[in-house]
Amino acid sequence: MGRPEVPEAVDPSRLVELTELDEIEVEIEKLVAGGDGLGRYKGVAIFVARSAPGDRLRVRIVERQPQYARAEILEVLQPGADRRPPPCAHFADCGGCSLQHLEDQAQVEWKVRAAREALDRLSGLEIDVPERVVRGDAWHYRLRAQLQMDGDPGAARVGYFGRRSHDLVPIRECPVLAEPLEAFVTELPKLLQERVPRRLDVTLGGEGELSCGPALPGLPTGGVTRRVGDLAYEYDARTFFQAHRGLLEELTEAVIGTERGEWAFDLYAGVGLFSLPLAKLYSQVTAVESDRIAVRYLRKNARRAHLTNVEVVDSAVETWIDRMPKHADRVIVDPPRPGLALHVRGALRRLRPSRITYISCHPAALARDLGSLDPDFALEGLVYLDLFPQTGHLEIVAQLRARD
Repeated sequence: MGRPEVPEAVDPSRLVELTELDEIEVEIEKLVAGGDGLGRYKGVAIFVARSAPGDRLRVRIVERQPQYARAEILEVLQPGADRRPPPCAHFADCGGCSLQHLEDQAQVEWKVRAAREALDRLSGLEIDVPERVVRGDAWHYRLRAQLQMDGDPGAARVGYFGRRSHDLVPIRECPVLAEPLEAFVTELPKLLQERVPRRLDVTLGGEGELSCGPALPGLPTGGVTRRVGDLAYEYDARTFFQAHRGLLEELTEAVIGTERGEWAFDLYAGVGLFSLPLAKLYSQVTAVESDRIAVRYLRKNARRAHLTNVEVVDSAVETWIDRMPKHADRVIVDPPRPGLALHVRGALRRLRPSRITYISCHPAALARDLGSLDPDFALEGLVYLDLFPQTGHLEIVAQLRARD
C-alpha cells in the first residue's frame, strides 16, 4: 500500500502527541482514492480502512508516519448515513473486498469523488472536461478469481488472503463472483483429490466454461471464449481479461469511440480486447504485448475475426516504443497499475500521436502521467467505470488530443 498524499503541513507537536496515544476518536470526512476513509486528529490525517463518511469511530493506531497515521476500527460510535451491514459473511476477515460496508450507489459516488480529487491534486492541472460515470451490477459480476489454498487432497481449505496478511481465510461463499464461478469455487475443496497448490487462478467464459491454472487432474483447463459485441475473444486463466462481465461492451465503447483513421497502436494489448474493434475503424493496427500466452490468443482472436490488418508485436512496450512512427493517428495505452514508465511518457511526447486514449485503475499514476503529457496533449474527457464493485478500485478512461 503506497503513501497517501497529505498536502497540508502538520504541527510537529500534534505528531508528538499522537505517538503517545494508541486509541483515539475520529470522524470520517470522506473516502480517498483506494477506498480508505480520511479523518483527522488535531489536524493530523488519519486513514481508516473500512470506514464510511460520517462515521464517528474509536480507532487503534496501527502505523505512524511523519505526516499521517493509519488506524483500524475498534468501535463504530455513530455510523455514517451510507453505512450498512456487509452482505458477505466473510467480509470482516477476508482481504478481497473493502467497501461492502457502504451502500452500492454510495460506493460509486464516493469513489468517483475520491478519484477526481486525486486527479486534481496530483496532476497539477486545472481539469475542466466532460465526465461520465458508468456502473453495472454490483454483485455476481466477476469473471476471474485468484484463490489461495492449503491442506490435504480431499480436505483442502480454499479462500483468499486475509486483511493486511497472508493468512488464508477459507470461504463458503463469494457473492462478487459470477454464479457459475462461485459455485465452482465453493465445490473446489472436494475436487482437489491429488494435489493442493498454494494458488489457483480461475476464469469464466461466456457459456459457463471454466479455465484453471495451473493444470490439475479433474479441473478444467485450456481456453474459454467470451463475446463482446460482435467479436469473440479466447483467453485462459493464465492471461489477463477484464473482470466485470456486465461492463465489457461499455468499457470498449468508452475506449474506442467512433473516430477513424489510417494507423493506430494498441500498447499493452493483452488478448486484443481493444485491438480488434480498433481494427474496424483504422486501416492498420499494431498491437504490442509482452506476455507470450496473451500474444498467442491475440493472434488467434484476430484470425477468428478475419482482421488481416492487425500486426501483433511480441515485445515489452518499454523496449519497442522508440520504433513507433511519428504522428500516428491513435494510440491506446492500458498499462499496469504503476502507469507509464518515464521512457514511454517521453517517447509519446516526442512522437506526438494525434490522439491518446489512456485506461487506468490507479488515479495517482494517471494524474502523474497526465501532468507529464500535458505540455503536448490536452485532456478532452474522462469516463469513470465501476469495474470493481465492493472494492476501492475504479477504472478511468482518459481521452487526450495533441496540442496544435
